[in-house]
Amino acid sequence: MDAEDWIESIIRALMCLIGIIGNNWLGFSSLPKSKSQLKTNDVLFINLALSNLITNYLVDLPDTMADFADRWFLGELYCGIFRFCADLSETSSIFSTLFISIFWYQKLVGSLKRGGAPVRLDNLRLVAALLGGSWMVAIVFSVPHFFFATVKSENESSEDCLDLYPSALAMQAYETTYLTLANAVPIAGIVFASLQIVVTLLKNQKRIKNHSTEVNGGAPKVPGAETKNTAGTETRSNPSSGNQVRAAKSVVAVASVFLVCWLTHLLLRITSSVKKSSLVVEIASYIAASYTCIIPYIFLHGVKKLSCSCKR
Repeated sequence: MDAEDWIESIIRALMCLIGIIGNNWLGFSSLPKSKSQLKTNDVLFINLALSNLITNYLVDLPDTMADFADRWFLGELYCGIFRFCADLSETSSIFSTLFISIFWYQKLVGSLKRGGAPVRLDNLRLVAALLGGSWMVAIVFSVPHFFFATVKSENESSEDCLDLYPSALAMQAYETTYLTLANAVPIAGIVFASLQIVVTLLKNQKRIKNHSTEVNGGAPKVPGAETKNTAGTETRSNPSSGNQVRAAKSVVAVASVFLVCWLTHLLLRITSSVKKSSLVVEIASYIAASYTCIIPYIFLHGVKKLSCSCKR
């Protein structure tokens, strides 16, 4: 390996380590102290962390080891597992992000517009069914890799784990179906939910501004009476709605990172399906890895868990 390859491998290893720490942190911090305290939001975050950890441990880590070895040395059997896990975790992670986006949009609307009224997705059985369905979809799209994955030798000293389809038509049919149903459709849902969150936040900000203007521009009141009353009302309502707003903003931030990473990843994957290129495949894997190592920290910040307290 030359210096450039060493730098690339070290960067990939650091991304893998950051992802492992972040996703373990997200998963363990979402575990309830007892079964009765389990919340819908915790289940969604645990599922997302699990999806990303499959990528971190079973995809990124072996891929990083292969980078340092400068060849695929884990055999053809694990090559199939490697390719299977890559699409399994990718699909599950996308659907998890979709459900989290919809959940926090509903929570935000329920908090700001309906005074904290219950929301449809805040139901453990419904969420369990949706997550179970998403895992089934992920498995269906990932199983073909067991049949098509193989270790290809480019030369005597270089081996790589690739998918070799029976024909170019079969590859394009699979890629088109997979990218449409398991990527484009949920991504469209994430974009829609994120835009709705932004619109809701802007409307709420405008409403607060108008209310403040009306209070300040009204008839003279007893000095301090209106201020105290308003402050008291805000104090009682802000903790709950403030948490929903903070979490919703983290969803928008994740959606932004998600779109940049995954749209780039999709374009590279489409390019790779049209014309095979090891460079394009490598860049696509870096883009995918960057997503799984960034988003857990954004969500941890959004739900105020990005801290380690040693106080007892």
